[in-house]
Amino acid sequence: MMMDRFSLDGQVGVVTGGGQGLGRTFCHAFAEAGADVVIAELNPTTGPQVAEEIEAQGRQALFIETDVRQMESVEAMVAQALAHFGRIDFLMNNAGIVQHLEAEEVTPEEWRDVLDVNLNGVFFCSQAVGRHMIQERRGRIINIASMSGLIVNRPQCQASYNTSKAAVIHLTKSLAAEWAQHNVRVNAIAPGYMKTAMAEPFFDDHEYGGVWIDGIPMGRPGNPEELGPVAIFLASEASSYMTGATVVVDGGYTLW
Repeated sequence: MMMDRFSLDGQVGVVTGGGQGLGRTFCHAFAEAGADVVIAELNPTTGPQVAEEIEAQGRQALFIETDVRQMESVEAMVAQALAHFGRIDFLMNNAGIVQHLEAEEVTPEEWRDVLDVNLNGVFFCSQAVGRHMIQERRGRIINIASMSGLIVNRPQCQASYNTSKAAVIHLTKSLAAEWAQHNVRVNAIAPGYMKTAMAEPFFDDHEYGGVWIDGIPMGRPGNPEELGPVAIFLASEASSYMTGATVVVDGGYTLW
């Protein structure tokens, strides 16, 4: 049946930054589609909470405290996930940070902080999980990019974030090209402005929220749950002939 191709029954997925924000939404979406979930999260409070929520849905969940900036931490996470579940079918590189700073004021440390999480973390996790997938000759990787990798946001200044997300889009293409021969598909999602707990105060601030909403043809921010079906599509066999693509989900923001 056509809809069976969207099922994740019997599969295991890793979600970095899965303890909060969009990551939590993705964990729930994957569980609803039938997957067991590894929550690779640095926060030792929110990670276990999401694991409990997933188990309450009737799926297995494992919280592993993970710092995506450190290859040793990432490799330990992968080893623990494989020891527990015996497999990793898909990886979602979701962990990310943003800083609103004028470019001339950004310190080297602040620049590296954003690139370390948003770009190096994506590569380290893709590399560590990718080695397993190449060996198994199957797997799907989903990178959370951003419309900020395609345009320059206004009115906020965030050169480091924009640069990191543009790099994630090209890294997605590079890994997809290399690993297609191993039956490992790599795609990305580029969300627009989503109404997460972190972003909500900005929507209430006219300096930011008014400008943001005015730039969205659909006239509203996205709800995190609207990204879940896209993630399931890319994690499942429904997208079996897709690799190297970036799916933009922005209410039309990048049209103008």
